[in-house]
Amino acid sequence: MDPADLSSQLTRIAARQEEQDHRMDQIALALQTLLNRSTTGAASPPEPVVPRASSASPEGCRLSMKAPVRYDGTPNLCRGFLTQLEILFENNPGSCVSDKAKVGYLINHLTDKALLWATPLWENKKPIIYDYEGFTSELKRTFDPSRRATNAGRSLFHIKQGNRRVSDYAIEFKTLTSEVHWPNDVLTLAFTEGLNEALMFELAPLKLPEHLDHLVDFCIAMDDQIRDRRHSRDRPRRLLPPLPLVPRHTNTSGTPEPVRTDLPVVEPMQIGRTGISEAERTYRRERGLCFYCAGAGHFRLQCPQRPRGGRGDTGKPGQRTPTSQVIGSLYASFVDNEKKKTRILVPISLTWEGVHLKTEAFLDSGASGNFMDRVFASKNLMPLVLKERPLMVEAIDGKPLSCPHITHDTIEVCMKTGVLHQETIRFQIIDSPSCPVVLGFPWLTEHNPVIDWVQRDIKCWGPSCQLKCMGRVTVIGSLNIATAPPLSTVVPDCYQALKEVFSKARTEVLPPHRPYDCAIELLPGTMPPRGHVYPLSQKENDIMEEYIKENLERGFIRRSSSPAGAGFFFVSKKEGDLRPCIDYRGLNRITIRNAYPIPLITELFDRLKGARIYTKLDLRGAYNLIRVKKGHEWKTAFNTRSGHYEYLVMPFGLCNAPAVFQDLINDTLRDFLQTFVIVYLDDILIYSPDKETHHPMCNKC
Repeated sequence: MDPADLSSQLTRIAARQEEQDHRMDQIALALQTLLNRSTTGAASPPEPVVPRASSASPEGCRLSMKAPVRYDGTPNLCRGFLTQLEILFENNPGSCVSDKAKVGYLINHLTDKALLWATPLWENKKPIIYDYEGFTSELKRTFDPSRRATNAGRSLFHIKQGNRRVSDYAIEFKTLTSEVHWPNDVLTLAFTEGLNEALMFELAPLKLPEHLDHLVDFCIAMDDQIRDRRHSRDRPRRLLPPLPLVPRHTNTSGTPEPVRTDLPVVEPMQIGRTGISEAERTYRRERGLCFYCAGAGHFRLQCPQRPRGGRGDTGKPGQRTPTSQVIGSLYASFVDNEKKKTRILVPISLTWEGVHLKTEAFLDSGASGNFMDRVFASKNLMPLVLKERPLMVEAIDGKPLSCPHITHDTIEVCMKTGVLHQETIRFQIIDSPSCPVVLGFPWLTEHNPVIDWVQRDIKCWGPSCQLKCMGRVTVIGSLNIATAPPLSTVVPDCYQALKEVFSKARTEVLPPHRPYDCAIELLPGTMPPRGHVYPLSQKENDIMEEYIKENLERGFIRRSSSPAGAGFFFVSKKEGDLRPCIDYRGLNRITIRNAYPIPLITELFDRLKGARIYTKLDLRGAYNLIRVKKGHEWKTAFNTRSGHYEYLVMPFGLCNAPAVFQDLINDTLRDFLQTFVIVYLDDILIYSPDKETHHPMCNKC
């Protein structure tokens, strides 16, 4: 039958059915009225029957609640549609007296694909139309997607807040949590992992609620507070009249030198001039925290962070506390873009944990420290360290900046300026949108650079830099050249053409991502456990520190904020040395196994019959030649006494590491396998019947 004719016929059937339903409703209402009159003996005339606007009720079904919206077969709407029908039937138990009446009522509220599916069942009087539970089960099996809990679990670890409000993000998150049965700890972890970086930065120094509902409410309040602060900061500021001038001290000519009176000190953590928000005030009061700095163990009046000299203080006017710093001309440079032409911007290169980044630094003699922009640090995943005490920061005129506290520093990074000048330095984190990096007066004093103000460049460095910042580079270079043995002395003559293959330096470089990257797929609804920090002897601790240092420099590991964390310990080798091991047993228990086959050793030995000459290849690093799949690094995290780290290369101890490595080696040597090469994991053996054919075979591999 033509689809157009079928659609027309279905429309006529639905209209006819609707007309019959309407008539049945009128008859039922009239009968009910007569029944009421006979019961109560009332003499009032029967009420007129008011026709309803589209009553799609089958025979034997009369519902007083509003009918659900017609269902068209959209998968995500199936459960909601059936839930609405269930509520209707439960609240009107006498309306649909049979399963067939319920099924008929349901079909009358289907359209599009769903109606096309149900029509043959009704027309052919299939047994399923007499079983409402069976009919709804078949409907869900056809239109409701399977693996709902699994899909929801995956989505919970992938949804992000982005630029949305936390309230919108929480609605989506809680909708997904209704499909899974995860413990509260896992849900709170997944929720915080999805928050944007700006909010996570604000939450870092705070103690968060443990229950998910309380955590969501707290994050919504913090998000609203941040947005209100940003909104008030972006509004144009009202210009104040000039302050009166008063004499501060007398110069050599005896004339009083006029100086502006000091403004009242604006206290940190305040919204405008009305104090902290009510939610923040309640939070600090319940935990006994200071209303001024949010610290513990004291109250606002005794707060050591509170600057003296403001209104209500007895200190000297204008006196700054030792915990305050001046940004200087940096504040003024935000306002006028024309002043960019007068800046001294120096190209620099920053290196930390295997990451290399090039940018420009602003030399500002008016700044009392070295600073980095908050957004710049966040975008480049710069690791940050929480200060023991927040540091108040203000402009050169004494006014606070938009974010009046410095709460975080960067870790120590290597900064290279020019060709030879390099140093280790920390930066304090501020809001500095126009200058990602600021080098202030202390840095200029320490290095004493000679600046060409016309070319706006550094021409030479101070005497101390020749030893501290430049001599070190030269010495290291010469030592490497002098002590590195030439490869020609350690590589046999017959393999001199391949001497680059024997270079140790090539194995100390982070390998690129390839199709063979090690993926760590977890069982649905599971999370890697957090292991123990094992006690180590002094010797083991020294070896561990050296291991961490070497692998950070190579870029094989990096600092981690992962919720996972395996234990770190040592086992003894046959030679007596110590081998570092990561306790991945908990992770392996929830990892989906890689089914790539590992060869049988007995079968490999059979291949060696008739061979007389052998060459064994020993790969440097072996498993470290393979990268961990991008986005899976956090699952390899491990704990040590010196910090929390994660691997970028495939570590030993993962259950799928042998299969992944065997796949790589087999694919690389596929043309030679079973011919003159056998491979078992990282053991490669080249075999041949005589020496004449052996060397060419080795060169091919």
